Amino acid sequence: MPRWLHEQNPTQTPAATLLTRAGTHPALLQLFALAGNEIHGSAGWFKRAREYPKLANSEAPISAEAKRSISNDKPFLQRYLPFRVANLVERMWLVPGIILAIMLPLSRSVPPLHEFRVRSRIFLWFGPLRDIENRIGNAGGNGALLEELGSLERRAGKISVPLSYASELYALRNNIQLVRKKLQGRQKPQNAP
Repeated sequence: MPRWLHEQNPTQTPAATLLTRAGTHPALLQLFALAGNEIHGSAGWFKRAREYPKLANSEAPISAEAKRSISNDKPFLQRYLPFRVANLVERMWLVPGIILAIMLPLSRSVPPLHEFRVRSRIFLWFGPLRDIENRIGNAGGNGALLEELGSLERRAGKISVPLSYASELYALRNNIQLVRKKLQGRQKPQNAP
């Protein structure tokens, strides 16, 4: 064997560099750096492990994303999720926090809003019922009021509400019956003589 093979002489070779445009998306920079690590990061005859891609002695400026990707392994989320999903979560981590901060107070207002909507379906019919009751004492035909009350009762019978609000629906039906009794009680003395 030649003698020069046994001596340790440093070899000088040109450095290979991955260059991208300044406007390249950070996700692509990350993929390029990870691909460079995967392809050239293992040990070989002329280099140690993780010697390339190299951050030192670079003539071109290195972006922060490339530095992070070269010096670290795959990001945590990319180990378990597809690249698109992991990248989206990494870059948008603030948005779910903001959405959560907005949705938490809104979630407290949803049950009262639901209760209002359901109860308004029932209480909507108390106005016409009160109007019929107020017109009982006025001069006029109670037969028309009975027909109007029957129509109101049929429409109130078609209201559907959750079981937790059934007591209010039955209260409406009881009040309709009370007004009907009051109306029929007024009608009998007028027809008696």
